[in-house]
Amino acid sequence: MSDAPKSPCISVCVLDDEDICQGCYRSAQEITDWFMASNEEKRAILVRAQERLEASNPVRLG
Repeated sequence: MSDAPKSPCISVCVLDDEDICQGCYRSAQEITDWFMASNEEKRAILVRAQERLEASNPVRLG
């Protein structure tokens, strides 16, 4: 049993002007690095991607 984080790729590979994938919210460099990254590095990438996702879709109250 592996505790390796699963890739967030959803096969929507479109990079914006800042080289952020609009499908998984990883940077182009993070996508490239994913396969050689340690589990700890992958978790850090996932945290950054989640932060980008949340920043791009702010919750609107009221």
